[in-house]
Amino acid sequence: SPEYTENNRRNEDKGNKKKDDRPERTIETMFRVTSTNSQRLSDQADTKANILITVNSIIVSVLLTVFVQKDYDYTNLSLPLGMLLIVNLATIVFSILATRPNIPNGTFTREDLTNRSANLLFFGNFYRMKFNDYSDGMFQIMNDKKYLHTTLLRDIYHQGVVLGRKYRLLKIAYNVFMFGLIISVLAFFIVSKYYPDKP
Repeated sequence: SPEYTENNRRNEDKGNKKKDDRPERTIETMFRVTSTNSQRLSDQADTKANILITVNSIIVSVLLTVFVQKDYDYTNLSLPLGMLLIVNLATIVFSILATRPNIPNGTFTREDLTNRSANLLFFGNFYRMKFNDYSDGMFQIMNDKKYLHTTLLRDIYHQGVVLGRKYRLLKIAYNVFMFGLIISVLAFFIVSKYYPDKP
């Protein structure tokens, strides 16, 4: 009957609409989850780096206090203390490098928008631009679905590159601190046992 045919057509339209919506929602969820995970990992890396900086800064302060004392009698421990000081300073340097921000020049051009190479989701690419130029660029991105997805992908990719660099430097900092601390402690025991301070 015509009524039955019309109901079937409506059900098919609803089914097709749901099928069309599913991939889009899945893509949005993917971008959201990936971006959230990247931000969470970045925060964890910053926290670890801050812990290393704080701990090693305290140790450096103590070591410098020992070195500047005029009545410092344990001259045989100068080498192990110096080694430990170098280890702490190197750890601090790598930790700072891991957390140091890298900001671009803050501008983009019309050519960048035409070539779809401008990532306006990161503030470092537009913070020196006027609002009208920024809003025009954003509307151009929002009106082009493929450009929008490309921009989201590029933003996630650059987040991953930054995370890779941050965790690589953080790993070096932890390795320097761990192995350097072990070597320094061994040096303390060796010097104390075989090279005691002369009375």
